[in-house]
Amino acid sequence: MAARQFRWLLFGELLFYVLLGAVLVGRGGWTPAQAAGLALGGFLGVRLLIVGLTFGLMLGNRNAVPPELRIGPLGALRMFAAEYLAFVLMFAAIIPFENFWLGPDRLAHCAARRTPLLLIHGYQCNRGFWFWLRRKLEAAGWTVATHSLEPVFADIDSYAPGIARRVDAVLAATGAPQLILVGHSMGGLAIRAYLRRHGTGKVARIVTLGSPHQGSRLACLGLGQNARQMRLGSPWLKDLAAAETLPPGSVSIYSGHDNYVFPQEQAAALAGAATVAVGGVSHLGMALSPRMLGKLLEVLESP
Repeated sequence: MAARQFRWLLFGELLFYVLLGAVLVGRGGWTPAQAAGLALGGFLGVRLLIVGLTFGLMLGNRNAVPPELRIGPLGALRMFAAEYLAFVLMFAAIIPFENFWLGPDRLAHCAARRTPLLLIHGYQCNRGFWFWLRRKLEAAGWTVATHSLEPVFADIDSYAPGIARRVDAVLAATGAPQLILVGHSMGGLAIRAYLRRHGTGKVARIVTLGSPHQGSRLACLGLGQNARQMRLGSPWLKDLAAAETLPPGSVSIYSGHDNYVFPQEQAAALAGAATVAVGGVSHLGMALSPRMLGKLLEVLESP
């Protein structure tokens, strides 16, 4: 569903630029090259503005960055560029055309090997978010499954039944007694909603990446019931925390420079889970970050 919606949005944006270009060429005396340049500039510029807005809001609402996580001006510029690249790739190419980038999950029987992973994406994404990380995790010897949360703007609790079905399917395909749930951003909250409803019997542990366990100030700008549930200190988050049990060994990994989930350290805190910090990694940039991959593998391979 997310893929189809984003394809329609891209089509609408393309149609707007085509019509605008036709008017400028036909009535404004522009050359086709000038009109195409305006369209490309508009396409990239709107996305640059959105990314810049998230960082601007983060700078006014962040926790103090510990000395060991500080990155300096050049590191900040690289992080901004990585987030911009991830934003453009995700929402203009990967999310709308997920099946092109991410084929069916390869769920070989692994009962005697490592516990399989089930990856759960975040807000306004789909399983395409994991196209790079899935390949890297498989190369490291893990059996990896993915799942798409639908509808896009639904109540987070409504995602629990779909996760439950996917958990059962992965366990049946792999022969494993349990799996590890890995969630990015809202995906970590959807995992917790699943655990509240279905318990921890089929889950060895959970690992979350940049998840707003205590909410995020940016969520007030989001659409849908799920965005309202992710607001800082929301009633839904408080109810979830009061009624859940986490499996042992659960970990919340967060970035001290997350531009979507902030205040970062405060938002990442999760009772019953260890908290692990990284620096120099943006929110969507986690999907393409060797640093985040390294930290995730370190956590997964720890006892």
